[in-house]
Amino acid sequence: MTASTPKELSKGKLTYEQERAKKAGKSLDEWLKHKAKTAAEEAKKAAPKPVKKPGLISRLLDKAHKPL
Repeated sequence: MTASTPKELSKGKLTYEQERAKKAGKSLDEWLKHKAKTAAEEAKKAAPKPVKKPGLISRLLDKAHKPL
């Protein structure tokens, strides 16, 4: 276990994570690293894609439809 693990997790949560690590066949440190990595990947996937700027033709058509 790392020195920061007990500070971050309560006693019950630490026990729960140890059980999950045991079921996965990993040490607690490996399990927590894996869990953090997968959470980061999920957050990256869930991030909205940036809005694309309209192309030249779209901008010209929009400009042409606006009243003078």
